[in-house]
Amino acid sequence: MNELFLSCEHGGNDVPPELQHCFAGHAKVLNTHRGYDIGALDLFHRLVPLAAASTFTTLSRLCIEMNRSEGHRQQFSAFTAGVEPARKQHLLALYRTYRNAIIEDIQTRIAAGNAVLHVAVHSFTPVLDGVERRLDVGLLYDPQRTAERAFAMAWRKALRQRLPAMAVRMNQPYKGVSDGLPTALRNRFPKGYAGLELEVNQRFATNNRMEPRLASALHDSMAEVLKQGW
Repeated sequence: MNELFLSCEHGGNDVPPELQHCFAGHAKVLNTHRGYDIGALDLFHRLVPLAAASTFTTLSRLCIEMNRSEGHRQQFSAFTAGVEPARKQHLLALYRTYRNAIIEDIQTRIAAGNAVLHVAVHSFTPVLDGVERRLDVGLLYDPQRTAERAFAMAWRKALRQRLPAMAVRMNQPYKGVSDGLPTALRNRFPKGYAGLELEVNQRFATNNRMEPRLASALHDSMAEVLKQGW
């Protein structure tokens, strides 16, 4: 059986009380794309009915980056890189709890003879460093993995049938093989696992909610491809 696992690593901009002081005078940054993926959690919840299992976190990426490997130079932001060791260890414990729960769930499903498709739901800022990103939806995957490539291609086709004017790009605005949760899981599970990252332009998000028409099209197109098999 093929099963869908959904995750959302940048669902919110929460900061633990003991770290509030790290953002003194800079609280506004938590409400920007640097603090979390605007609209991603709303989209995640709209896709959850399609999944066999799902998980998300609302801890701000400026506290600790859940989508980076442990030890990555960007795991801690400039706001938390210098916190005392005990508080840094607490953040690492939250990070490990989140990641290990995903690993254990997927491992159980693969051991039971199932194939797992993992889709990590993200969003991206329309303009980065003064450069406009000319795409609406990005599907990130490893081109060397047949199942990932096939699902991404079929999903793009199904989405474009519903929204023909939508600019859907492969491995943009980031590369699908860059350091991230799916990349780590590919290394952990060479068989039985396929991982994609869904990236949606934040211009479609208002008040942290994704545009209903796009969210519905993403849901329905994904449901179509899942029904076809991958």
